[in-house]
Amino acid sequence: MKINKELKKYIEENVFPEYSKNEKGHSIDHIKYVIDRSFELVKENKLDVNDDMVYVIAAYHDIGHHIDSKTHEKISADIMSKDKNLSKFFNEEELLTIKEAIEDHRASSDSEPRSIYGKIVSSADRNIAIEDCYSRTYSYGKKLDPNATDEELFERAHKVLVKKFGEGGYAKFFFKDKKYEKFLKDLRKLLSDKEKFIKLQREYVEKNRDNL
Repeated sequence: MKINKELKKYIEENVFPEYSKNEKGHSIDHIKYVIDRSFELVKENKLDVNDDMVYVIAAYHDIGHHIDSKTHEKISADIMSKDKNLSKFFNEEELLTIKEAIEDHRASSDSEPRSIYGKIVSSADRNIAIEDCYSRTYSYGKKLDPNATDEELFERAHKVLVKKFGEGGYAKFFFKDKKYEKFLKDLRKLLSDKEKFIKLQREYVEKNRDNL
């Protein structure tokens, strides 16, 4: 990837720090993961895109998650659109495409992203490691219900993941991606055995509780 150095510096100094307001599942670590995955997809599929746009979309896509998780894609897009500094790097048409891609990234959206950029960030936003599923579903469930017991959170995690990644699940993917295909196969096999899934998530949480 070839990112404008001035743009990269601006994002790292002014956008990345905002992610300290989000819970762990949507922290700066997740954002950097989505940035890296976005460019993996660009490379694997030989996509003809503007690297600066891909970078900014991934960098902003969850910035409003701490405000309202249920509408965070719209909030994040609005925050990006009000950042006047971005006009130094993009024209109006590019800024509109960036905004729409952020709005369209959510896996549970009923409609397909309006551009290739929305498809990239939406696809890159998916997990490709089962351990990340254990971590993100637990930490996010804890945020939604701080009084929930671990067992209740494990039950919720299994239900959420089946709905998202199970056969016919709502998580969409738009590009060839060997890593995701393997992850999906392994996760679906694990989810088919609910007791085993909960046992493994329990073990993961007990081992990593201080970092969740």
